[in-house]
Amino acid sequence: MSTDASTKPQSSVTLKDFLASIASIRGDLSNITAPPFVLDTKSVVELPAFWAERPSFFVAPASSSDPAQRALLVLRWFLVSLKNQQYGGRSEQEGVKKPLNAFLGECFLARCQDETGDTMLVSEQVSHHPPVTACRLWNEKHGVSAEGFTRQEITLSLGSITIKQTGHALLTLSKFDKETYLIPLPNVKVKGVLSGLSGTYPELDGTYTIPSTTGYYSTVEFSGKSLLSGGHKNEVVAKLYAPGEAGKDPLYTVTGQWNDSFTIYEGSNDSKDRIVEVLRLADLPTVPRVPLEENLEAQDPWETRRAWHGVREALDNSDMTGAAKAKSVIEQGQRDMREDEKKAGSTWKPLFFKAETTDEIAARLYRTIPEDLDPDKTVAIWKFNHEFWDGGVKRPFHDTLTPDNRNNGEEFSTNTFNNYTTQLNSKRKFARIDLEGIRERKTGASQRVTWKAKDIAF
Repeated sequence: MSTDASTKPQSSVTLKDFLASIASIRGDLSNITAPPFVLDTKSVVELPAFWAERPSFFVAPASSSDPAQRALLVLRWFLVSLKNQQYGGRSEQEGVKKPLNAFLGECFLARCQDETGDTMLVSEQVSHHPPVTACRLWNEKHGVSAEGFTRQEITLSLGSITIKQTGHALLTLSKFDKETYLIPLPNVKVKGVLSGLSGTYPELDGTYTIPSTTGYYSTVEFSGKSLLSGGHKNEVVAKLYAPGEAGKDPLYTVTGQWNDSFTIYEGSNDSKDRIVEVLRLADLPTVPRVPLEENLEAQDPWETRRAWHGVREALDNSDMTGAAKAKSVIEQGQRDMREDEKKAGSTWKPLFFKAETTDEIAARLYRTIPEDLDPDKTVAIWKFNHEFWDGGVKRPFHDTLTPDNRNNGEEFSTNTFNNYTTQLNSKRKFARIDLEGIRERKTGASQRVTWKAKDIAF
């Protein structure tokens, strides 16, 4: 029985070829163009929505008058949100896929709606070199909000992919004198990449702290199985301490696996008689992330689901040729747009977020870790543009300009797609990835895509 090129066995082999082709690249791979078969149908700007998909957990801290309980409920929300963040909402059996690289100005406006009211989300790609995504979540009914930004740097080594995240989020409870928590964004290692897509899985890496303006803080330590030490996949141990109680007995301890279940204990003793709560992710329903404008055709061209509609549709149909073609139209348009801006002496200005240089609350919480808040690593400190939002968001966002750098309604003249060049940064370093066989015929059909990365040089 023959096997179609789009099926998993072929994809597994080709994944190895692709990884081998980029293995010699040193530095950040965030903006490299990946072949369609390793791509998720979601863009990077959709990923923050997974922090809001269980609204009752997100707003729970606002329901307690006890600051220790509020700190525990923040930790609880953080932990239950991790799995779908890392798997992109897919099952573990499907493995890890690379989200679509968000283009500059791409945005996602959505809500999660249940008995807690509307939990709103706005995310936007505010920088492309380096890639930085900013987002804001809020539930007005309960007075809970979270706002943050992240820069991802991707490197390949020793059979795994490392994703370093730089940035943070601030969760604020307005009814408690704007009580604020500094939420870390853990680094990720994607393991099992040499066994094919279905064998990949994420491991969170390192120890992190969630400090608060009340003085309560949590430590979260991630570990996983390894050849030397054994262990279990996706293990986590978290501890919540009272103000000034560093190194002493914690108020609460959490142990388990963030991809499956974990148990909250009172104190440091994990005996059964001290169990506070057992959380199994399979028993915790999620709420759909619904775009504010559900009609795809009525969405703005800069909204992610409309912008990537052709790519998503092709990937859903295992049409790798169609996905590559639709994706390259936007990517080429973005390169052309940056050239136009360079010639005009202009720079792109985000809509929903503003670039700032300081954040006193964040800086104060960073000092308790202790770390420094360095805005240069993420271009700026990105803050939600309340004035723009409160003034009423009107479409179109950018007049007639669309992400493929043409005005709405214009004909698009198709270019050939071989010798497809991706600029990795502004220092004349580049990787040219040849996509052989994507030449459009006169009939409009395309040949089958054969991915072959070569001429990768620095």
